[in-house]
Amino acid sequence: MNTRRTAKAAEAIRETVSLTILCGLRDPRVKNVTVLRAEVSGDLRAAKIYVSVMGDAKAQSLTMHGLDSARGFIQSKVADRLQTKNTPVLKFVLDPGVKFSAETSQMLRTVLPEGTSSAIGRESDQTGFPTDSGERLDQDEDEDEDDEYEDDDLDDEEDEDEDDLDEEEDEDEKGMSGSPGVH
Repeated sequence: MNTRRTAKAAEAIRETVSLTILCGLRDPRVKNVTVLRAEVSGDLRAAKIYVSVMGDAKAQSLTMHGLDSARGFIQSKVADRLQTKNTPVLKFVLDPGVKFSAETSQMLRTVLPEGTSSAIGRESDQTGFPTDSGERLDQDEDEDEDDEYEDDDLDDEEDEDEDDLDEEEDEDEKGMSGSPGVH
């Protein structure tokens, strides 16, 4: 049961845990941690905090132990923020998604030939986006030239409007100076 209330509580827990880890913890074991998401039970008595830890398996293990030992402190910060009757019991879960994504992109870099784009997932040259060398497609250059001509047309129209205003001012000056002042 994912209601609006539990979604708001999960977001508040994620924000609080993230800020507490970033600013409030002094444990040297807890570093390079990213709080990805929080899942809260329907009765708000339990919460799973999904984290990603950059580093090798030893660093991840140390960080998870550090988070487990700081769980009470983090939970008290969550209690201050939520102000509910019951404070959710926090459980930290290592999310392998980010690590798996990094490993997959590393494999793709080794498998792909050197002549391909350096960024995985970049569109081909036929899409109109700039290529690695900074070149653009001929179609885009033609569009830029058309824009320049349109700008010239606008400048000509503005010049004509200014000429019309100058002529009107000249007529007004002639009308005032032509007749001796009868008021």
